[in-house]
Amino acid sequence: MTTQSEAVEKVMRLAPVIPVLVIEDIEHARPIAEALVAGGLPALEVTLRTDCALEAIRVMKQVPGAVVGAGTVLTPDDLKRSVDAGAEFIVSPGLTPNLAEAAYKSKIPFLPGTANASDIMFALECGFDRLKFFPAMAAGGPSALKAISAPLAAAKFCPTGGVTPQNAPEWLALDAVICVGGSWMVPKGKPDVAQIEAAARAAAGLAR
Repeated sequence: MTTQSEAVEKVMRLAPVIPVLVIEDIEHARPIAEALVAGGLPALEVTLRTDCALEAIRVMKQVPGAVVGAGTVLTPDDLKRSVDAGAEFIVSPGLTPNLAEAAYKSKIPFLPGTANASDIMFALECGFDRLKFFPAMAAGGPSALKAISAPLAAAKFCPTGGVTPQNAPEWLALDAVICVGGSWMVPKGKPDVAQIEAAARAAAGLAR
């Protein structure tokens, strides 16, 4: 039987980068998803920062090849609404006891946020060993994660927050990193699908 850890790692290994998406216009959801998937980035994190986020998850799931998750999940209610909308994985900026319990019971692939050794130890204690490192650059960058992860070898990470095409290779070179999260592929405003697909293709080609 696939464990929760194995399930979320499968999502993390789909591509070197998980696009972190803020969908402000539902009409943009499908073209963005199609462009990202065509460029080789199938795992899509739709953040719950806009009124149409849950509907965007439903729309993006209709795109062949897309694996759509919910990000900025803060509470058990957020998690339930995301799962009900069809989210296939869940990402949070942090981890609380209530959210940990809800995520564990739901059995959905879950990537909780951590920023320091205590966060990571708490996540491991809750049964989660595939983690988001957030905010990645503000929390000290690759050198910080390299130092923190050394004594906590069971944990593997998706650094997110300040990750760019320029610094992504340094993150992906770390043994503790499986993939990174980033928003640079999709600029704000009306989507330029050719530009998004080209940026996705470059991101999908990053070595890890």
